[in-house]
Amino acid sequence: MSRLVLVRHGEAAAGWGEDHDPGLSERGRAQAEAMADALVSLGPLPILVSPLRRTVETAAALERRWDVVARVEPAVGEVPSPTDDLEGRAAWLAGLLRMPWDSWPPELVAWRRAVVDALVAVEHDAVVVTHFVALRAATGLPEYMPDYCSCTVVEAGPGGLRVVELGETRPTVVR
Repeated sequence: MSRLVLVRHGEAAAGWGEDHDPGLSERGRAQAEAMADALVSLGPLPILVSPLRRTVETAAALERRWDVVARVEPAVGEVPSPTDDLEGRAAWLAGLLRMPWDSWPPELVAWRRAVVDALVAVEHDAVVVTHFVALRAATGLPEYMPDYCSCTVVEAGPGGLRVVELGETRPTVVR
């Protein structure tokens, strides 16, 4: 059984309706540094990140402290949007977050399952820097509101994922 620390990325410099792949804002960089300070004593551990800039930049604070290189894991990426139109993406995501999981379309149910499967497949303790909706999928808690750089701890094993500790929460507004 492995213990995974799931970190939501730091605050992005732009919202879902403004940029397809924003980096971190100044505040987001400060959040990443504070997260790394809090986790430094756990490592060095392997780090997995989604392919998006905000997760890569969040993980950089731990990479420097532990002298490790994060591995990109596409399966812990952002929930896939059916549109590339920025305004349409933001509206779609806001609607999705209000929708009960049992109403999600099959491709998004499969995406949630793929997030969990990817985490269960991690055979060693690790830090995984990921996204808001992916954290909800990993915990199985559709109402979970993880804050930027919050740290959620799960145990991964043959039976799936078990939440050990939820991270700090804060309401999130889709922008």
